[in-house]
This record gives sequence, C-alpha cells and structure tokens, in this order.
Amino acid sequence: MKFADNTVPVAVLNCKLGALSIMRSLGPLGVPLYGVDADPRSPGMVSRYCRRKFLQDLDERRPQVLVDYLLDVGKKVGSPAILIPTSDETSVFVAEQADRLKEAFVFPQNPPELVTDLMDKKRMYLLARQHDIPTPFTEFPRNIDDVHRYAGKALFPVVLKGILGNRLYARTGKKMVIVSSKDELIRNYRLLEDPDQPNLMLQECIPGGDHEVYIFNGYFDANSDCVVPFTGHKVRQFPVHVGCASLGESRWNRDVATLTMDFMKALGYRGILDIGYRLDPRDGLYKVLDINPRIGQAFRMFVAENGLDVVRDLYLDFTGQARFPAVPRDGRRWVIEDFDIISSIDYYREGSLTFGQWWRSFRRLEEAMWFSWRDPIPFIRMSASLLRRAAGSVLRSLGLLKRKPAAAVLTEAPEV
Repeated sequence: MKFADNTVPVAVLNCKLGALSIMRSLGPLGVPLYGVDADPRSPGMVSRYCRRKFLQDLDERRPQVLVDYLLDVGKKVGSPAILIPTSDETSVFVAEQADRLKEAFVFPQNPPELVTDLMDKKRMYLLARQHDIPTPFTEFPRNIDDVHRYAGKALFPVVLKGILGNRLYARTGKKMVIVSSKDELIRNYRLLEDPDQPNLMLQECIPGGDHEVYIFNGYFDANSDCVVPFTGHKVRQFPVHVGCASLGESRWNRDVATLTMDFMKALGYRGILDIGYRLDPRDGLYKVLDINPRIGQAFRMFVAENGLDVVRDLYLDFTGQARFPAVPRDGRRWVIEDFDIISSIDYYREGSLTFGQWWRSFRRLEEAMWFSWRDPIPFIRMSASLLRRAAGSVLRSLGLLKRKPAAAVLTEAPEV
C-alpha cells in the first residue's frame, strides 16, 4: 500500500521488539521515523528506518525530565509528530502527561485511569466483570494466610501471576508460573511475592492447548470505532504455556472481535489495543486474560490483503487520510525466531512437538520479527546474541562457566 501523505514524522517511545516492527511497517512507505530509548542497541534503534536515535532514560519516576526531553525531540523532528509508546509504563506516562505532550505530538488520548485499569490485572478483572466480559476465576491474596485458605479449596493446576507483570518480571525474571499442587503454590508464592507490595494473583488454569489462546488487535479511533479488527491465535508460546506468541497465526474469529469491540466502545477506549483470551472448552466462552492498552509486539501477525496493519491504520487516521474496511489475511503466520527456537526445544522435550509437526508449522509463515532482507542489522545482532547464549549454555554444562539465572538470557520481558 501507499500513503497519499507520508510526511508526518513518528516518534517511537521505547524501542524494544514492537518498535522494530513499527519501523518496518512505516519505514518502507517513506514515513520519517525516530526512536527514543536509553539503549542505542535496542532493536528499533538499529533498524535502517530509524532516522535518528534520541537517547534518554525512560524513567517515569522523573516525569518532568522526560516530558521536557520529548518536547525538545518534537521540535527537532518537526511538530506535530505522532507519538507511539510501546510499553505499559510509557503508555501510562503518555496518558498522564498528555496535556504537555500534545504541545509537540499527536496521539490517541485516554484518561490515565482507564489505561491503568486495563493494564493492572486486578483492576482489569473487576472492570471485565462489571461489563459482563467472561474471565477466569481469580483471587487476589493479601498474604500467605490468604494463599493457604485458597489452596484448601483450589482445583489444580493454578496460575500464579503478577498483577503488574513487568514489576514481577523485574524482581524475579518471571511474569507467571503454573503450579500443580498446594506445596508448589506455597513455595512459589513465598519465592515470588513482595510482602511489602503484594503483586500476585491466583487464577484458575483453563484446560486446553496453547493454540486456544486467541489475540485481538485493532485501532480504535476518536469515536472508539475499530474499522479493521484483526484476530488470531497462538501456535507456540515463549515461555511455553505462559508466555508471548513465539509463533502465531492470523485467523478471523467473529466472537472474539465482537466481544472486544463492544467492550472498548462501552469504555470509550482510543488507540491501538492488544488483548488476549483463552477459549474455555467447559462452557465455550472466550475468557479475557490480559489487556494491553498499547501496541503489541506481535501486531505484524495481523496484516490485511491490502497491507494494512494497526500502525498504518493509526497513521492514516492522524494524517487525515481515508480509512476503510479491509480483509485480514487468514492463515498468515508470524514468528519471533529466537523465542521460537527455545520454545520449540522445550515443547519437544515435554513430548508435545515432533520434528515433523515443527517443520510443517512454518508452511504459511510470511514474516519474522527479526529477519528482513531490507533491514538486516537487527537479525544479525540477534543471531550473534543467540550464538553467545548457546555457547554459554554449552560452557556451563561442561562446568567451565558459572550458571546464570534463567531470566538472564532475555533482554526484555516477553509479552503475555
């Protein structure tokens, strides 16, 4: 596809994996793209489509410093630029600082409390129940005594996860674990919880395979209307059973699309949305797991027949160009190469994936997170990092290198 107007610049705030896909979505169409991140080696920053790197610590605890810096960025790239935050923290920051940021940028504006309600899993759970959106049964323990009481009546396995997943990941290297017994629950709760700032929730584990985790992606305009909704499902996850889509497929699901669009319309949500559900075979309901009030790193799983994706839809809207319904490309598969290598090995070890199944899973693969002939540097850097990890693993297995915690192999928390 082509844009009639591609002159409006875009500033990407936080340039991890999702930012790389933004660069590759808008860059080939001639859109001026700029990255803001503390790490010049972030995937989006090393893309050939990133015209300039703006290095700044994205510390939301010092909002005025970051606002002042971004306003200066806006002057340098040409205002008004479109601002796209890619993380939970930066999305909340933009919502909270909207009055000042709109001096230099345009972006979908939501009340800060709505963004927080959707991002915080406890508040999201209560909001979903208020609007009759199916959810897995969940409890929010305040201390170990609450966990003991829950364990006495729970049906295992149970999902132990962070209310704020990034906070839990920063402390422990995990966003969630599946536990199979009372003892395992108590042990993991003690290991993962911060007694001073309780952040864990207990959720029923819905039976079924990873392919029954469904994803909705869409852009909601100023009227909270989504012209081009996308849906799909996970094929494999990283980490297995509890993580992000390492391999996913675009597949239209009217029930998931209708459920989400009605929910967001009722809330008055604006902007790009990434939301996950699991199909419960016991009652046939799609139950909401996570809501990301921002762009998801897997958004390029979803591309319409005319090349439209959620970022391009947002760009058309904010540049005043015509938007129109488009047909999603059913069967399109998308992969995060390094994540999928690791998860495929883990699925194989547990006996749920054969070599033949693995090979056939790539038949409809159309795009990868890292690899691009047009933009090779991110893939080269990822490959070098993966080789270093593999070499380190071999050396540790031989006792020639001290073992590191499992979380050390990741550069960022995978999205769920």
